Amino acid sequence: MGFWHFLFIRAALVYLVYTALLGTLFYLLPGLQGPFRPSHVHAGLVGFFLQMVMGVAYWMMPRPGGLRQDRLEGLTFVLLNAGLLLRLALEPLYFLGQERLRPWLAVSGGLQLLATLVFAFAMHRRVVTGDMLRKMREARERRGG
Repeated sequence: MGFWHFLFIRAALVYLVYTALLGTLFYLLPGLQGPFRPSHVHAGLVGFFLQMVMGVAYWMMPRPGGLRQDRLEGLTFVLLNAGLLLRLALEPLYFLGQERLRPWLAVSGGLQLLATLVFAFAMHRRVVTGDMLRKMREARERRGG
């Protein structure tokens, strides 16, 4: 397991615990549900689920031709978590009436969108057919490598 795979999966587990704790607090302090429910959903779906999927996909998906994508993996991780942390910090304040935070929430969504696009680009390069893989192998052999 590489460095970025490790970080994706560890961060996903942190968001899972955060989501469980916040969900429990909703029963103890029902007033938190209003401003924190959207953050709870984002932490669970993006923080835990999507991040776990991305980390495992980067780790386990085949790397045709020995493809290395460390920079794309790192960029995905940084963009996704920067956007999510910004959202988790600001969204409750926004729902408590801080309308001026809307542009920053748009930035957080944009960062998460960019992370998703980088991930899709990286995975696009990994999804190959057996025929494509054979052609890549033959081209590498012709070059002498």
